[in-house]
Amino acid sequence: MKLAKVLGTVVATEKDAKLVGLRFLMLGPWGHDNQPEGGSIVAVDAVGAGVGEMVLYACGSSARQTERTDKKPVDAVVMAIVDSWEIEGEEKYRKGDADA
Repeated sequence: MKLAKVLGTVVATEKDAKLVGLRFLMLGPWGHDNQPEGGSIVAVDAVGAGVGEMVLYACGSSARQTERTDKKPVDAVVMAIVDSWEIEGEEKYRKGDADA
């Protein structure tokens, strides 16, 4: 799993029938130091994440192992909304903090 910040949503009106009903999010990969790592990725939202939230996502075959993505042609899925993380006893992120 990897960390990312939800940057926005992606709308695709024409898509494979197996993707109908899925919500797509634009993610910005994020480092453990609570700083952006650059680039972006589109992922299926399996947990109801919102813009600005920090999330955990998985890529590759792992992305097809949630209830919403089982046997679907997806390569990335948001599978958790992050509440906080700490490294060596130092809190690096807490959901809702102004500097997050």
